[in-house]
Amino acid sequence: MDQTIVAKGKFEVRGGKLKITKGSGNKPELEIGADTLVVGRNEACDLVIEDRKVSAVHMELVATERGVRVRDLGSRNGTFVGDTRIGEVYLLKPTLIVCGDTHIEFAPANPEQVNVPEAAEFGPLVGAGAVMRSVFERLRKAGPTELTVLIGGETGTGKELVAQAIHGASARSNKPFVVVDCGSIPASLAESALFGHERGSFTGAIDKRISPFVEADGGTIFLDELGELPVDVQPKLLRALAEQRIKSVGSNAYRPVDVRVIAATRRDLVREVNDGNFRSDLYFRVAQIKVELPPLRQRLEDIPALVRKMVNDMGDPGAYERVTNDSLERLMRHDWPGNVRELRNVVAVALAFSKEGPLDIAQHLSPLTSTATEQTPTRGRTFQDAKREVLARFERDYFTALYAECSGNVSEIGRRAAMERAHVRGYLRRHGIGDSSKPSPDR
Repeated sequence: MDQTIVAKGKFEVRGGKLKITKGSGNKPELEIGADTLVVGRNEACDLVIEDRKVSAVHMELVATERGVRVRDLGSRNGTFVGDTRIGEVYLLKPTLIVCGDTHIEFAPANPEQVNVPEAAEFGPLVGAGAVMRSVFERLRKAGPTELTVLIGGETGTGKELVAQAIHGASARSNKPFVVVDCGSIPASLAESALFGHERGSFTGAIDKRISPFVEADGGTIFLDELGELPVDVQPKLLRALAEQRIKSVGSNAYRPVDVRVIAATRRDLVREVNDGNFRSDLYFRVAQIKVELPPLRQRLEDIPALVRKMVNDMGDPGAYERVTNDSLERLMRHDWPGNVRELRNVVAVALAFSKEGPLDIAQHLSPLTSTATEQTPTRGRTFQDAKREVLARFERDYFTALYAECSGNVSEIGRRAAMERAHVRGYLRRHGIGDSSKPSPDR
């Protein structure tokens, strides 16, 4: 959300109003505010247009400090302002928008000051900026409800953590929280992975498999990377969500389940709908509440609070006082392609390497995500020498971070790295990680 802080506790947005002047819809007018609105042919849209040339989900509008942002959602026939087909524009003056054969007039409203929510945290999540405070307020309202939630955002922005926080704020918090990674399921096994299977129901079904919906009964099921789910399984998931019952592969009987569904995706599911890769009815079923997590590069002001929270979580709360201002400033100039996950790894490495004295977290930024000069250390080195140096630093940072996250548990490090324990110990010895003279805490 684009916002300008105009007074303590407030930000300013410029909204407006839509009115259909040619064609017909489900309502004559639509007010545009700070919550994103969707226009399209699907009956779940905020403004439903009865026009066969309009896509199921055609465009979205939201009030920002720059005006009303209009974004085409990959529609088949396009969104036009005048004679220009647009991808994304900001409107500040009266404008005619054309979708298919339908004409929609936009009239701007006076700038409006909107309160910035006070809460700078939600469960384990922290963020002092206006964007994250608005996200937290939306999550706070979503938590106690039974509505499905769709969490969007780049890889590493913390979507699973958000799902856990929503579960923790609900009446189901003392019931199971079950994660299904749709991105790791082979297409041929997707139905079985979601709904379970009976023994002998297909080749390789040696044992009965319990559905994660059954495991989550009474609690919450988190469908991570929902956008990766094969199209042929999507209608079966839609039916399960709508009817609150499932049928395992090879069974003739349905079983009722009581679950709340939270889903996440790094894809733009609306565009996937218009491309025919995701069902529009399933999209609206899982997106009763939609939350978009901003990438870390768009919330750099939150880095100090995140670092403080991370060192506390890693068991060294006093370490934050050792973090230098210069290090924090360099962290806030970094682009963070790996988002909050990358920051957590860098903090873990820094804590493992520096037990006392000034703590320079920024020096442990990976060369693979630093400046171009650092990425290509060519000066005075052969290709093989440069490659060995980059690889050695990657190995050191990777295993140092895992060592810190797993409290030195070699078995757990091996599980996460998908390696034998003997190989893990070899890397730890090679890079001087931990105390190789003591038995490793394999538990």
